[in-house]
Amino acid sequence: MAEDVRAQLIALLPRLRRFALGLTGSRDDADDLVQAACERALNRLHQWEPDTRLDSWMFRIVKTIWIDQWRSQKARGEHVDLDAIEPPAGSNGRHVTEVRNTLEAVCRVMEQLPEEQRLVLTLVSVDGLSYEEAAAVLEVPIGTVMSRLARARRRLHELLEPKPATLARGRS
Repeated sequence: MAEDVRAQLIALLPRLRRFALGLTGSRDDADDLVQAACERALNRLHQWEPDTRLDSWMFRIVKTIWIDQWRSQKARGEHVDLDAIEPPAGSNGRHVTEVRNTLEAVCRVMEQLPEEQRLVLTLVSVDGLSYEEAAAVLEVPIGTVMSRLARARRRLHELLEPKPATLARGRS
């Protein structure tokens, strides 16, 4: 059974990494977080109940470790270095620049969201978990997931929406 769980854990790694990247904002920190979560899971495999979802258990471990690290380090504030990412050969430079700028803006805005909104947004919108799955990971009611997600999306839209130029008054 342990080998089967290890195989499932390996299959979860891309999803765990996306989730961790959404939490940390840094690829290196995300990788470290996933490694710590896997190590903890393997050391505590006896605590996992085979009739429960392994992915929910792993997401909770990642979230718990991240919160512990965040509290102990008082949020380091590291960012993804988008300039270090090489565009694919033959790509449209204008498109790549626009995508990078958009991604950078979204990352900056996500950092401004409260932690509970950022977690829900990352689980549902980035990793593709259902509301029910996100509720299980975060150990909150599904209604809480829905309201936090709605507030997070609304706030993202407000912060990313270009502000209309104010019209000059008194011109004839």
